[in-house]
Amino acid sequence: MQNSIESLQKEFTLELQQVHTTGDLEQLKVKYLGKKGPVQDLMKTLKDVAPENRPAAGKLINDLKEKLAGEIGQLEENLIKKEVGRKLEEEAVDVTLPGHRRHIGRKHPLTQAMDQIIHILEGMGFSVQYGPDIDSDYYNYGALNFPEEHPARDMQDTFYIAPHILLRSHTSNIQARVMEANSPPIRIIAPGKVYRNETITARSHVFFHQVEALYIDKNVTFADLMATLNEFLSKLFDQEIATRFRPSYFPFVEPGMEVDVACVLCKGKGCSICKHSGWLEIAGAGMIHPEVLRNGGIDPEVYTGFAWGLGLERLVIMLRGIQDIRQFTENDLRFLRQFTR
Repeated sequence: MQNSIESLQKEFTLELQQVHTTGDLEQLKVKYLGKKGPVQDLMKTLKDVAPENRPAAGKLINDLKEKLAGEIGQLEENLIKKEVGRKLEEEAVDVTLPGHRRHIGRKHPLTQAMDQIIHILEGMGFSVQYGPDIDSDYYNYGALNFPEEHPARDMQDTFYIAPHILLRSHTSNIQARVMEANSPPIRIIAPGKVYRNETITARSHVFFHQVEALYIDKNVTFADLMATLNEFLSKLFDQEIATRFRPSYFPFVEPGMEVDVACVLCKGKGCSICKHSGWLEIAGAGMIHPEVLRNGGIDPEVYTGFAWGLGLERLVIMLRGIQDIRQFTENDLRFLRQFTR
């Protein structure tokens, strides 16, 4: 037994001297101390040793096992240190090299503009209401005094997803709902996304964003509408800005008008954005039609009100000088990173 142990020890020492990597060391460990290794084989020979000599023989084998494990552990520690040091040298970082540029995240330009508009109008006493993107024909058209034969109801303009169920074509679909649930005075804005079956071009898209404003109370006049719009626009553009009101027709207001502002890019001199007119159309507005008030359960003999809505994409295009509305939805970081605020 003693000779076998000494022979095994010498054989192990010779092989240990040839080990230079942790991988080779792991193989050596399995070879000698594994379940099928020579040390385990020595344990199996104990049954052939005389009973009175087994304790001493067993101790010799355990001592050998501990000695081999100790030598393996020591060499493993040294090899790991060398390999780590070598890896650090290979992966050394040159601190003098310029670092990687990290881009700061920011809101989408449309979200920035919407947040600004909501902040201004909340400061003017308006509360925020959100209407459903999928709505009935009644709330989107019928309650807003659209005649049955109105072309906007046609499939060419509206996305119908079921009979009398559609994707809203304007945020005005909130009006009747708010009137049904509240008594005047009512002063709300309705921001959101709208959908129209149009050809996608540089100036139009099948979906875009609107902000609707609605005010109903006793003795609300056309002068209140114009004063509110002028105050809002001066805050939005952060300057006193010239406005122009042109008569126009909308089924849900009477009288109705288009609202223009002096082009902020060319200062009214004329440019490609304003089509060299010096003016930019920014919103549609008017006094709420009596039939719309009746449909909402409000007596038009007692209350009056106004409503107006603007397209968010058109506003940002004007303020930023953007040439193509499709850029808002293409998620091109080269475009989006231009908008720091």
